[in-house]
Amino acid sequence: MDLVGKVAIVTGGTGGLGVAVVERLLTAGATVIIPYVHQDAFQRLATRLPTVIGVQLDLTDETATRSTYTTIANAHGGIDILVNAAGGFAGGEPVHQTSWELWQSQIDINLKTAVISCAAAIPHLIARGGGAIVNVSSRTATQSGANLAAYATAKRAVLQLTEALAVELRPHNITVNAVLPSVIDTPTNRAAMPKANYEVWVKPAEIAEVIHFLVGPAARIISGAAIPVYGQA
Repeated sequence: MDLVGKVAIVTGGTGGLGVAVVERLLTAGATVIIPYVHQDAFQRLATRLPTVIGVQLDLTDETATRSTYTTIANAHGGIDILVNAAGGFAGGEPVHQTSWELWQSQIDINLKTAVISCAAAIPHLIARGGGAIVNVSSRTATQSGANLAAYATAKRAVLQLTEALAVELRPHNITVNAVLPSVIDTPTNRAAMPKANYEVWVKPAEIAEVIHFLVGPAARIISGAAIPVYGQA
């Protein structure tokens, strides 16, 4: 219960990793708010975790996100934690066979959402005298990205965003770190790769533990880190 009194926003909170993060932060005592797009997805989560708070929001809409985060801060006394778990994967073709439409969609869902959420949340973290941001990047961001260039580029940009924010926000007692999963053991990934060895895939709850640590009091000296969370995958 080391997050009692803390207010956390978790983007992508209805996704395979996001649900585990929400559950972990709630267990630690935080008030957790998730922006969502699909009402039915949020209702399923709220049935499982009835104390979670949801707000319907398009995270690529800068004006709406700033307004919504201000409303959240006013309603709950501030914002202390931001976890950017919103994202998505698409690709599988060489660069010269990949349409710009796919590039743009990967940039929007993986990078634009993180940039806009950070910009909207940071003034409220500063007003609280400190806080923590965790961005979800990918193992692919540190590799060649061959045949996955759009996704890899967007996720590598998330690492640069993390490093820049860590330096900018150091004077404000705000830590900014990234985690780098590989394939996460979710029902969606199992369905997409039915012949894979699931035993080596990392469970969402295991990554959520690392994120909990990074936003908690024991990690106040860690900022600007890119932490691999892919185990043996």
